Amino acid sequence: MPAVPKAVIIGGPHTSNWDGIYTLAAMMQLGLDAHVMIKDSAFKGPFGTMLRWMGALPIARHKAGSVVEQTVEQFNRHDKLVMVVAPEGTRGGAAQWKTGFYRIAQKAGVPIVVATADYAKKEITFARVIEPCGDVEKDLTEIFECYAAIHPRHPDKLSAPLKAIRDREKSVGR
Repeated sequence: MPAVPKAVIIGGPHTSNWDGIYTLAAMMQLGLDAHVMIKDSAFKGPFGTMLRWMGALPIARHKAGSVVEQTVEQFNRHDKLVMVVAPEGTRGGAAQWKTGFYRIAQKAGVPIVVATADYAKKEITFARVIEPCGDVEKDLTEIFECYAAIHPRHPDKLSAPLKAIRDREKSVGR
């Protein structure tokens, strides 16, 4: 993990429920005091207690704008804070990425750390640290490239932007 006191870590590709479990386990192994945002419906019953203990925060996804503001407030209140986000927002092949992570990083003045989960190599890496420049499309292009050679658990469930990069890489024979 890069030595930054505050950051938004984006993880991908997100194609399986195992992605979140492995992420939480990796954070614990690294001793990383990080928090993840998980849909609030996952917090029902005893599983919710375990998720909270592991640093997960329930998010009501239908209130997207308020999530950004609440998270920025958290960054402003803490000297150290790392938030992990899955910008694809679903495991089922999203048409596009949710950009709340970008708005959070930009408004809080923190970097974006690109984390990858490669199932073929059985490794989680922190591929890049990106300071948001304000041009979302430019920064997203740079972020997407970090995932070009990554093997997800379920390749058929890749989000459209990552599938497009994977298809492009295959067509040029890389």
